[in-house]
Amino acid sequence: MKIVIHFIKKEFQQFKRDPKMFAMVLIAPILQSIILGYAANLDINNINLIVFNQDQSRLSRDYIDKFTHSGYFTITKDVNSYDEMTKDIAASKALIGIVIPRDFEKDISNNRTSHVQILVDGSDGNKGSIAFGYTQGVTSNFSQQIILESAARRGIKTSAGSITPEVRIWYNPELKTRNFMVPSITALILLLTTTLLTSLAVVKEKELGTLEQLIVTPIKPWQMVLGKLIPFVILGFATMALVNSIMIFWFGIPIRGSIIFYLFSSFLYILSTLGLGLFISTISKTQQQAMMVSIFGAMMPMIYLSGFAFPIENMPKIIQYITYAIPMRYFITIIRGVILKGIGFADLWREALMLFIMGITILFLSSLRFKKRLE
Repeated sequence: MKIVIHFIKKEFQQFKRDPKMFAMVLIAPILQSIILGYAANLDINNINLIVFNQDQSRLSRDYIDKFTHSGYFTITKDVNSYDEMTKDIAASKALIGIVIPRDFEKDISNNRTSHVQILVDGSDGNKGSIAFGYTQGVTSNFSQQIILESAARRGIKTSAGSITPEVRIWYNPELKTRNFMVPSITALILLLTTTLLTSLAVVKEKELGTLEQLIVTPIKPWQMVLGKLIPFVILGFATMALVNSIMIFWFGIPIRGSIIFYLFSSFLYILSTLGLGLFISTISKTQQQAMMVSIFGAMMPMIYLSGFAFPIENMPKIIQYITYAIPMRYFITIIRGVILKGIGFADLWREALMLFIMGITILFLSSLRFKKRLE
């Protein structure tokens, strides 16, 4: 065991001599957490709106006022022609365009349906669908208000009751994307720290020729594997502590569940990412090659298929089956469950079990391949 400890000390001394490695381990996670925390935001709070009001009546102006008072819309322009509106939407000057027809007030006053045209810039499907939903909500409320006012003027009393939903939003009351995305950044940072840096560190030893020097020493292959991996486990938990400190104290997102289970699950996840890094090091001859394989062969598929950015439920069935082989999928489920919902092992034991099986399997197979390369 003394040999492993000396090997670990040697690894940390190498980190000290390499300022780039130090920056990647400590400074990069801090910057990435803050930048991604603000950038990974799908909320839409300000929708630019263009209006082509052909009626210019009091009722049409009241309808437009409903949009500005909703808090989501900003009227950027009142246009005088349909062509002018389409050109501005094509130039991305507005996300929504509303065309109010002539006789808008007259039709409604005579109990006739007035058709309002709504143009939506659908080049960004997510923004377009959310903005269209807000537009439908404002229009529906305005229409209901007109019906009630018309009934009141006529003295009509309806005997039917109404339904008023009392909504209680759990786990993320403000429905902020940041509260959903920031905890998952921990999985991304751990993947970067352990997989990428492990593969680069081993390949760097190959390039410098120090790996061959280690092979001729009395040190055993398993001791070399442990000596190589344990420092990255320590670095992984150090970066995790930094990222979670930013999440708690900067973004104000507390850990509601069991911290012990959270740390244990993180260790299981690190086993699989270390195994991937070790495997990549055995198939790469240069640091550049190791970096390319790590990014395009491991990191990008995990980000795309883990549920980090895209809901797995919306993927084709065959892709959903593939996601079961992605360790990051299970870890993100655990992260969001522990941090946002406050649940623990009783509800997430299946995900923890899958992480354990995958972590041990990947690390064991990668270690065997690494030992054979050493021998």
